[in-house]
Amino acid sequence: MSTPIYLDYNATTPIDPRVADAMRPYLDEIWGNPSSGHCFGRPAKAGLDKARGQVAKLLGCSPAEVTFTSGGTESNNMALIGTMRKLKERGNHLVTSAVEHPAINQVCEYLLAHEGCEVTYVPVDAEGLVAVEDLRAAITDRTVLISIMHANNEVGTIQPIRAIADLARERGILMHTDAAQSVGKVSTKVDELGVDLLSIAGHKVYAAKGVGVIYRRDGVTLAPVLHGAGQENGVRAGTENVLEIAGLGMACELIANEVSHGGGLRDRLEVGLLAACPEARVNGHLEKRLPNTLSISFPDRMASDIMARLERVCCSAGAACHSDTVKISAVLAAMQVPMSHAPGTLRLSTGRMTTEAEIDGALEDLLQAVRG
Repeated sequence: MSTPIYLDYNATTPIDPRVADAMRPYLDEIWGNPSSGHCFGRPAKAGLDKARGQVAKLLGCSPAEVTFTSGGTESNNMALIGTMRKLKERGNHLVTSAVEHPAINQVCEYLLAHEGCEVTYVPVDAEGLVAVEDLRAAITDRTVLISIMHANNEVGTIQPIRAIADLARERGILMHTDAAQSVGKVSTKVDELGVDLLSIAGHKVYAAKGVGVIYRRDGVTLAPVLHGAGQENGVRAGTENVLEIAGLGMACELIANEVSHGGGLRDRLEVGLLAACPEARVNGHLEKRLPNTLSISFPDRMASDIMARLERVCCSAGAACHSDTVKISAVLAAMQVPMSHAPGTLRLSTGRMTTEAEIDGALEDLLQAVRG
């Protein structure tokens, strides 16, 4: 079998060898509970503190504003549920977008069904962008939180988070952004974004699965979602996963020290595909877009058929075929991608380990698969 070409970095990233090296001592040597005050616990606590500082440096915040979680999903649950419960006396209304990840929109569905909350989903335009004026119109006197993803996981469109955060602050509303896809690809300094809450998923930044972060601006309090012994300054109960937290800290340090984000490789692939298939359509904003992400739709094709013919390329589909029906992703539907193109949508995402040779090989395989 030919060597696979991995172009699905938006789904998950491999663990960087330097991250694995940072984790290794916590497998064999430093296994104590970081809450223990003795000689086994103190090195674990030191590792926890180091990682918190590494994440804080990347985000441009205080270490005290960094809380470790089990991943992006838990961070999003904490941000939304924790805020809505904490501020329920002030209001019960949340504003989000029509193109959020399930780790946001499913939490919104829970809040609707079980917490007495109201949710407004603002639309996006054909490029996947939220209009600040639509958000302004959605705000009521009961709105306490706005949650808009920093960058879309499918098409890569980057939202105007700073403008949205300024609107939220003007109205006395908290602002959260799911930054799982943007960390490591574009700047996520919290003061530049102006957000009060921000979520990170470790497995999107070359760390392990099962670890994440919620940034919580100083002075912002959340009702706890997990109840227990009060770790993480009482924000997130449960003994910290120091092994994976150490890896996430190193992953954030690497991001802070490295400037290449792979945009040239994505562009090389995009140019090659469009040159051979000028009838194809690129989805998302062509400028305000993650530098590693290409969502491309081939007319009169099925993504599942294309993927079945791919011998080496690992990527994601934007649509799925079930019996006689075609299910288009919620993101493509919200962007109103034409049905002539939407079923043939692939998401190709490059990463730290992608090479030019892989891009050229992927281009060859993709064109062969598209042509059938």
